[in-house]
Amino acid sequence: MTGRAPSRTVYSTATGRVCPKCGWPVADCRCSARLEQEVPEKVTVRLRLEKKGRGGKSVTVVDGLPRNREFLAALAAELKRACGTGGSHDETAVELQGDHRGRLRDLLAARGWSVRG
Repeated sequence: MTGRAPSRTVYSTATGRVCPKCGWPVADCRCSARLEQEVPEKVTVRLRLEKKGRGGKSVTVVDGLPRNREFLAALAAELKRACGTGGSHDETAVELQGDHRGRLRDLLAARGWSVRG
């Protein structure tokens, strides 16, 4: 068995689930993927409309945002208020209920951001 990868801990009774990248417990993961990023001055975002897996409902997704929880929460609240709709935010995206691509394109361009899609 020469082509076998070295073993790693997946679960520990002392800590529970373990991150496969850094070896820390999942709740205290120290991976670079989880670190928060600074918000750059020039942001390029991608707009897209998704319907798949949502029961036929349309969702506008603003993707390509920096990984920063406080920034995403504030941006999601601002965009939801401006569009008059509900939504949520993910690690690097904001999702808004309905098709708001035209309105979002204007709002994000007014911030000086480059918008694709």
